[in-house]
Amino acid sequence: MRSARIDRDERTPLHDQVAAEIRRAIADGESEPGDRLPRAIDLAAVLGVNRNTVFRALHILRDEGLVDFTRGRGVRVTGTPQQSAVRLRVGELIDYARAQGYRRDEVIRMIEQMP
Repeated sequence: MRSARIDRDERTPLHDQVAAEIRRAIADGESEPGDRLPRAIDLAAVLGVNRNTVFRALHILRDEGLVDFTRGRGVRVTGTPQQSAVRLRVGELIDYARAQGYRRDEVIRMIEQMP
């Protein structure tokens, strides 16, 4: 990460800032799908944060579908920021639909019927 910007005075939690920096690095082409990310301890040293903060950020990115953990192979980029953004919105749609009384399969059926 060339110009990482972690601001301890900002109200945004550190792990969210770290996740944003990793997203930015992927968006800028520093890492592409299939690439292995540096070890968490190395990322922590570069960013000036605790490695647990990096782990928390990586878990956020995994939940977004941007990275994947493979035992013995480290953390690999599996998606793009665009895919991550779409997955986030789809999750929000499903949560909203559930609040309105719809099941996941009903929402999928609605989407498939869209022109």
